[in-house]
Amino acid sequence: MNSPTATASPAIDTRLIWAIALPAMVTNVATALIGVGDMWIVGQLGDAPTQGAVDIGAKLFAALFTVMNFLKTGTTGLVAQAGTRSGARAQADVLIKGLVVGLAIAAMLLLAKPVLMPLLLDALGAEARVRTAALVYADIRYWSAPAVMANFALVGFLVGRRRMREVLAIEILYNLLNVALGLWLALGLNWGIAGIGWSSFIAEFVKLAIAGTIIWRIAGSDIQDAVRNGTNISLSALKPFLAVNRDLFLRTVVLMIAIAALTRLGAERGPVVLAANGIVYQLFVLAALLLDGFENAAQVLNGERAGEDDRAGFTAFVRAILWRCLGMAIVLALVLAAFGGAITDNFAATPAVAAEARKLWPWLIAIPLAGFAGFVLDGVFVGASWTRALLGTMAAATAGYALLLWLTWPLGNDGLWGSFIVFLIVRAVLQLAMMPRLLRRHFP
Repeated sequence: MNSPTATASPAIDTRLIWAIALPAMVTNVATALIGVGDMWIVGQLGDAPTQGAVDIGAKLFAALFTVMNFLKTGTTGLVAQAGTRSGARAQADVLIKGLVVGLAIAAMLLLAKPVLMPLLLDALGAEARVRTAALVYADIRYWSAPAVMANFALVGFLVGRRRMREVLAIEILYNLLNVALGLWLALGLNWGIAGIGWSSFIAEFVKLAIAGTIIWRIAGSDIQDAVRNGTNISLSALKPFLAVNRDLFLRTVVLMIAIAALTRLGAERGPVVLAANGIVYQLFVLAALLLDGFENAAQVLNGERAGEDDRAGFTAFVRAILWRCLGMAIVLALVLAAFGGAITDNFAATPAVAAEARKLWPWLIAIPLAGFAGFVLDGVFVGASWTRALLGTMAAATAGYALLLWLTWPLGNDGLWGSFIVFLIVRAVLQLAMMPRLLRRHFP
């Protein structure tokens, strides 16, 4: 390692945190409109099983597509490191490798569709009318896999290059189109849940076209240069990229198992509890995606400091990002305390669903405070490519979560959400415990 940069001054420009985090927050809120907007639209149909089906379908693609989000996060960290170590050409190499891996995954998903989709619906506990409606939605949206995988790599590249304005524009256009199409197809044309599936499918391919055009204008010459000089996409050349993304993939699989357990155990208590949990879960996603703006900042800024072997700057950014994320978590908790009940009422398909969702109000308030540190530290670990440690802490926290779910089963839905809150806290505690050893290893 380069010792002069390893002993760099801890003075940092904290404006960089907000320059990345604020656009990422708006971007992530726009992304959350897919789930929140779909839940609101289907709520206007006035049918609890159909609303539960949208929740099941959303969880299916959380398990199927969002589990592949490692392509975005892994690409972001590697692009940030490559920029400070080697420059724009190396960043283009990372993008090409991400696209190759993403499209290969999409091909495998499409080949596995006849077997994989029924298994996922079974795992999520979809039965009777809920299963029938969820199958309609999932069968349409599944075919957007190639666009989803490519978009992960493209957006990860833009974030790693700090092109947050472009990412913001892409996501806002994508989500506005998705909601507009959902309103038109599901309610205007009376296609019901099929209209929601088609709106997501069309919007994903439009997003691909927009992101591809923007990246070509930003980095087309670098990409052409990388192609002309023969970016190595052999298995041996892909191994470092695959090693990082393998750990991120497995970590995300473990997280999705934890979330799927939330859905499955809620489904066992009937469609009313399932629908109420779906509403609260979507609000959790909204809060998490806001806080994930700081995760994006950590991925980029800590990735750059890791690329330059700057331990002082690295640790200074960790502290600064954690404090700012805590402030945002407190604001979110206060907003949910003031308006959480009214929000869940507006999304409920029936009075019974609204009443069940209101019972979960205290857990909704606790979510941002329990999760903020884990979100930031995820970004730190990804930026530094500490992905094996990230996987280990997630697996350990999930094992404890499984034990808690068993112990709190008699407490009903409160036990379910209480266990989830503890899971978020334990994950962050384990990450903090590992930080000193990881810092000594990375910055000797």
